[in-house]
Amino acid sequence: MDPELNVSIVDLGLIYKITIQKNKVHILMTLTTPGCPLAGMFDALVRNALLDIPGLRVKQDVEIELTFDPPWTTDMMTEEVRAELGMD
Repeated sequence: MDPELNVSIVDLGLIYKITIQKNKVHILMTLTTPGCPLAGMFDALVRNALLDIPGLRVKQDVEIELTFDPPWTTDMMTEEVRAELGMD
C-alpha cells in the first residue's frame, strides 16, 4: 500500500515487472516521482508484503530495483484507482 494514498502500489502502476527464477524474486518498480519523500520506505513495504510467502527469505531472496524509465504517469493507474482518487 502506498503510505500517502493508502492505495495498492500495484493498482497505482508502480510495479513494472516481477521475475522469479528458482527461489529468487526480482521486482522492477518505480515511484510517482524521483524526488518522492517516502522513497526510502518502499523497500520495506514491498518486502513486508512478501513475508507470508512460504519458503521465501525476503532479505536474501528478494531484489527490488527502482527505475524511472519509463517515467510513471497517471495513465499507469487502474481505472478504479483513478476514479477513487477523483482523476476521471
